[in-house]
Amino acid sequence: MSNLIELAEQSSRRENELNFTVGDTVDVHTRILEGDKERIQIFTGVVIAMKGAGLRESFTVRRIVAGEGVERTFPVHSPKVADVKVKRHGRVRRAKLYYLRDRVGKATRLRERRAKTGEAETHG
Repeated sequence: MSNLIELAEQSSRRENELNFTVGDTVDVHTRILEGDKERIQIFTGVVIAMKGAGLRESFTVRRIVAGEGVERTFPVHSPKVADVKVKRHGRVRRAKLYYLRDRVGKATRLRERRAKTGEAETHG
């Protein structure tokens, strides 16, 4: 039964795998339709949660706008999500960062995660 579901979901899956985790600061490029025109809008923030699996997988991004916290949840495999670019890798010790909702200002900063020697990017 689950093989049939996976087979049906295969056509709707994203071809390029998104490579980020909870705690990363990301730019989410979303497709916005305005009349007959389409444009890309960027939502920048910290990934505070990832949930679900398969086609139902989603992630929540939080940012501060004019002193007010704004959170958006994006489905990973949605065609509306054009791209996700990682700006910073945050070092966290838990799967959900809901505690950031209660913090303000500099208290919301996360430590930077250093690349391991095997993960080091090669320029060439």
